[in-house]
Amino acid sequence: MSVITLKDIQKAAETIRGKVIRTPLLDARDISQTIGCNLWLKLENFQLTHAFKVRGNMNKIAHLQGRCEGGVITASTGNHGQGLALAAATANISAKIVVPESSPKTKREAIINYGAELVVIGSDYQAACEHAHTLAEAEGRTYVHSFDDPEIMAGQGTIGLEILEDFPEVEMVLAPIGGGGLIAGILVAIKESRPSIKVVGVQTTAFPSMAESVRQGKCASVPEGKTIADGVAVRQPGQLGVEIVRQYIDDIWLVDESDIREAIKMLVKQAKIVPEPAGAVTLAAMLTHQKEIAGLKVAAVVSGGNIDTELLKEIL
Repeated sequence: MSVITLKDIQKAAETIRGKVIRTPLLDARDISQTIGCNLWLKLENFQLTHAFKVRGNMNKIAHLQGRCEGGVITASTGNHGQGLALAAATANISAKIVVPESSPKTKREAIINYGAELVVIGSDYQAACEHAHTLAEAEGRTYVHSFDDPEIMAGQGTIGLEILEDFPEVEMVLAPIGGGGLIAGILVAIKESRPSIKVVGVQTTAFPSMAESVRQGKCASVPEGKTIADGVAVRQPGQLGVEIVRQYIDDIWLVDESDIREAIKMLVKQAKIVPEPAGAVTLAAMLTHQKEIAGLKVAAVVSGGNIDTELLKEIL
């Protein structure tokens, strides 16, 4: 039995209803004509905090209320930190967010604006995570994992439910993979509702940690890489997510930096959508797998829109 079930995701949908935005599913006709499929974009860049992460955090905080007197803490590359900061603020819970030095300035500023205390330390997510756990023990805070947590995964899985409701004829769903919380939730939502729908996860060639975990049949880590897609720059996925991905995933496609940049340009110019690099990896994968998607009805998750303005100008 999976660590989360369809029923858990349905409960999460009720818990976060009215606390998050039910994001639009856009018929991306111009892009569809370019890449040869019927593409719809699930626009989590229009979500609160401009990323999907607030879904899982609102669900988690609802479960934690009354049980985290010392406040909460987490490590994040940015989007999870924003989501937890906002969710904690709505419940009047103190939050501390630890981010690596590589995290974008825009995401750091947003975390502070949502009312959390920000700590910047370490070269990557893994280093920030280790420091956050040390602080959690020292300060008596409850650690909220950014992806390897049942309530977090169930909250993210509500995206899958919304796709099924808005696009019942969908044949393939693509979602980014960082630590695995998003893809795990979507997999359970889709596969336990309509197992015939293909679900494909997307990682960067710089951080193929989930693909490597599936290949090895266990949770595996990869060396630190370099990518503009900081939101999926995770060296080791979560154990719970790996179990679900190994059970349900149809495929994992890898994209390189040039693919991501091309996808960002296409989303801005043809769909008038501004994604962050991690949010564009699904379209990037489709650009290099056009034979596999030809003629299909596809829903692709644009997971966030928190892109550094200087990077956006450089890409365009």
